[in-house]
Amino acid sequence: MLVNGKPVMIRGVNRHETPPSSRETNLEACMVQDLVLMKQNNMNAVRNSHYPQHQRWYELCDLFGIYMIDEANIETHGFHLSSNVKHPTGEPIWASSMLDRVIGMVERDKNHACIISWSLGNESGYGPNHAALAGWVREKDSTRFLHYEGGGARTSSTDIVCPMYMRVWDIVKIAEDPAELRPLILCEYSHSMGNSTGNIREYWEAIDSTFGLQGGFIWDWVDQALLKEGTDGRKQWAYGGDFGDTPNDLNFCLNGLVWPDRSPHPALHEVKFVYQPVKISIKDGLVKITNTHFFDTTEALEFQWMMLGDGCELGSGTLSIPTIDPLKSYDIKPDAGPWYAPWCTSDATEIFLTITVKLLGSTRWAEAGHVVSSAQLQLPVKKEIAPHIIEGERGAFFTQVLDDIIEVKNKNLWEIKLNRETGAITSWKVDGVPVMSKGILPCFWRAPTDNDKGGETASYLSRWRSAKLNDLTFMTESCTVLNASDNLLKVAVVYLGLPSGADKSSSLFKVDLVYSIYGSGDVILECHVKPNPDLPPLPRVGIEFHLDKSMDLIKWYGRGPFECYPDRKAAAHIGVYEQDVGSMHVPYIVPGESSGRADVRWVRFQNKDGCGLYASTYGGSPPLQMNASYYSTAELERATRKEELVKGEHIEVHLDHKHMGVGGDDSWSPCVHDKYLVPAVPYSFSIRLSPVTAPTSAHSIYKSQLQKK
Repeated sequence: MLVNGKPVMIRGVNRHETPPSSRETNLEACMVQDLVLMKQNNMNAVRNSHYPQHQRWYELCDLFGIYMIDEANIETHGFHLSSNVKHPTGEPIWASSMLDRVIGMVERDKNHACIISWSLGNESGYGPNHAALAGWVREKDSTRFLHYEGGGARTSSTDIVCPMYMRVWDIVKIAEDPAELRPLILCEYSHSMGNSTGNIREYWEAIDSTFGLQGGFIWDWVDQALLKEGTDGRKQWAYGGDFGDTPNDLNFCLNGLVWPDRSPHPALHEVKFVYQPVKISIKDGLVKITNTHFFDTTEALEFQWMMLGDGCELGSGTLSIPTIDPLKSYDIKPDAGPWYAPWCTSDATEIFLTITVKLLGSTRWAEAGHVVSSAQLQLPVKKEIAPHIIEGERGAFFTQVLDDIIEVKNKNLWEIKLNRETGAITSWKVDGVPVMSKGILPCFWRAPTDNDKGGETASYLSRWRSAKLNDLTFMTESCTVLNASDNLLKVAVVYLGLPSGADKSSSLFKVDLVYSIYGSGDVILECHVKPNPDLPPLPRVGIEFHLDKSMDLIKWYGRGPFECYPDRKAAAHIGVYEQDVGSMHVPYIVPGESSGRADVRWVRFQNKDGCGLYASTYGGSPPLQMNASYYSTAELERATRKEELVKGEHIEVHLDHKHMGVGGDDSWSPCVHDKYLVPAVPYSFSIRLSPVTAPTSAHSIYKSQLQKK
């Protein structure tokens, strides 16, 4: 598919005419806002789903430079429920009505340069009437290609193969079919409902590397909710059923990359990343910068670099490279980059190079300095790293047993109370300040996302509930003091995860926790999980504890700063970030699992005076998925809309060894890719917890547990 003789890649999105208020329709300001955001996030194409739109929209798309599929307002979605009636596309009596809509669209819009394709409508099956429509359009306008998905996306009435929600492996199979000469452009893909848009990187790895795949249109642009006054008088985003409408599809209209007011979902960062026109990669130390633009050079762009060692900046500057022509690359040899000298002298255990591409001047849609592309590359480590064994630093501590409580403390520096019957920490104080109020327990459950619910009885949620994962309680089978000296206390706890009201014979999990409490205040937690092998893939495998509400300042070394999950983290660079608990929350209109941060090496929770708790991976365990929220998992599951959420008395923290992806290929079938599932097999991991005060450096604590071989 060529535009002006070039096979442009379609980095597209579907768009409905959805203003944020029912009192406003087709405001030009809203159209401009959409186009600015689309361009800023590297989108170059829009599909008018599923009808010709306001004429000003076309003028603005001409002005901003957006490729467009213009779609006729023909749809028979759900007609299969009326199988006793012949389908309209096969009825001659309907041919003139269908043709009237297509002719009206083409004749009205034919002079707009933005339009590269005509669409015969949406989800209307396939019949002889479509062949008639295609014949008329091809005779009238041979300069544009024809799009129609119905009938399997490969009929003679479409010039491109344009499937909906087809899986990555299937689009590759079509592209490699020697009998199929048409390009494949996904009509709809990556259903962005709630906390979603997982796996999109896999789509673009295939698209960028497979001839014949030419992009697609994400479903969709904006959450289609309208501002409405609730029963309590507060404004809220209203959707299916909130207007007395019956039947309705509830929140199935909330599948956008932005909220109704056009503020971005976290997933928009991932889309911007996979859509970025300047691609940067590294192989064997060779950095390759590729300009995937089909018409533009990189003359209007500025390249900058920054290098981090264990999260600390080692160097930065402007990267001077020649102008790169369209579809050309420029290679930088390992010892030729300006980052080579600081890399050679650094003793960091992890070194990341970030190359950022910015606009040199302002455009209609962005100011100078706007980031067009950004990639983080991991540079080779120079020495192998091995875990360091913590010793009893800072002198001895005092231990006593009072009834069911084991109390361990080191003067006024820190104090831990552990319940001997339950094996749980009932109190952790640092410098006399309460830090942890409840913990530590295993956790395997998450508040279901929209994608977890899709698929009826086959959905992840249905399978989890059938297995009773949503109703687990942990029974303490044993709590044993393994070692007690003046600088080490070792306690082993065995938990059985049972459905509520069940006995030991119905155990779904056996969890062995071993606490090693040192004189320094460090607590090394070793966790060994043995799930019932008959369980479905698990939502998560990790630990949960509750912090005092004052511990609301969070600093972490991992991916961020925005929400990210195992299958949606390519855009989230590894670095050191700081946020408060409230700002980490992501206000999805319908609550569920949210606000996570991926690949966390260490995290510090503290109050305004710097007093708190440090946590990190330990002993070779991989990075963690971290979550901290005023809203408990139970509360996120209970509330049906964000306005109903009630903050808890504590901050609920999750540190996960494994966390299932959020999915996103669609929202009506279980579609998390296999590599992002968490199978019910044994897991072992270790976590380090340490008390911190204002002078304590989390970076230093982390470095102290690593040594070079």
